[in-house]
Amino acid sequence: MKEFPSLLQTFLIDYLPKRRGFSPHTLASYRDTFVLLLKWMHSHEGIVPDKVTMASLGPDRVGRFIRWLREERGCAASTSNARIAAIKSFAKFVQSDAPEHLETCRLLLKIPTAKTPKPTEVEFLSVSAVQLVVAAASNTLRELAIVSVLYDSGARVSEICSMTIGDLTLTRPHTARVIGKGRKARVIPLSAQVGEILARCITSERAHMGPAEPLFVNRSRTALGRAGVAYVLQKNVAAAHRTHPEEVPPRAHPHLMRHSKAMHLLEANVNLVYIRDFLGHESVTTTEIYARASTEAKRRAIEAGEARIIPDSPYSAEKRADLIGWLRHLL
Repeated sequence: MKEFPSLLQTFLIDYLPKRRGFSPHTLASYRDTFVLLLKWMHSHEGIVPDKVTMASLGPDRVGRFIRWLREERGCAASTSNARIAAIKSFAKFVQSDAPEHLETCRLLLKIPTAKTPKPTEVEFLSVSAVQLVVAAASNTLRELAIVSVLYDSGARVSEICSMTIGDLTLTRPHTARVIGKGRKARVIPLSAQVGEILARCITSERAHMGPAEPLFVNRSRTALGRAGVAYVLQKNVAAAHRTHPEEVPPRAHPHLMRHSKAMHLLEANVNLVYIRDFLGHESVTTTEIYARASTEAKRRAIEAGEARIIPDSPYSAEKRADLIGWLRHLL
């Protein structure tokens, strides 16, 4: 009888990448789900990882794990739903690969997901707030490079983490090549200032590294992960908040910088289609959330509409005064 360890190994190493063709980002997300689950089972249920069986994965236990994610770990509904999706995907695989566990899988597939309310607004930082965060990071060249490219590229954090030295064009015009969702590559223009920061960072810290080496690394000299990028950003956001609490919020996540870049492009009158391509969205419908959220864009549209609909008065100031006097005389 096939048991959990061998099934999980086949699921992550063979089924997802080879049979289903899932991207490395999806694989990492699924792997992280089971890392969290195994750690939780050890610490909260007293089951060490090598003793976990398919029978251990009852819906009640998995339900307690999901509640822990939401209530103690503070995960949003969308995050816990992603963890549930990974577990259900594993259950579907086990159904066909090890039908002796059919009943366990059937119960796992019934685990409900949480409703995720549609966001009413897009959170983003003002231009001055971004400048303050970048200034806070300027004492360390590596952190300055991470924070700067996170905002300037508007890339997803996963795209930043997978970026290599060879993906950059270090001469003008500066660009960065990223691999987005669906393994689609796109080339992003970078400002001259950020391009020069990255060039200095590579020259001083990564001079002997080849083009296939990760752009940003951790202390173990492996590619910096999402948590590492989030840590660097939050550290500098907190520093900027301490000196400018009215401008900078106390906390921020990497995706906030992507939202901020998109909003700033929109408010600089950049066409929504160009913003879509810059962000790597599949459809401009996704990008329209920024147009709906931007009060500045709405203000400009309303003012332009007023200019077209309400023409200038044909009367001079003197004629208007005479007209008002005549109307008063009638009354």
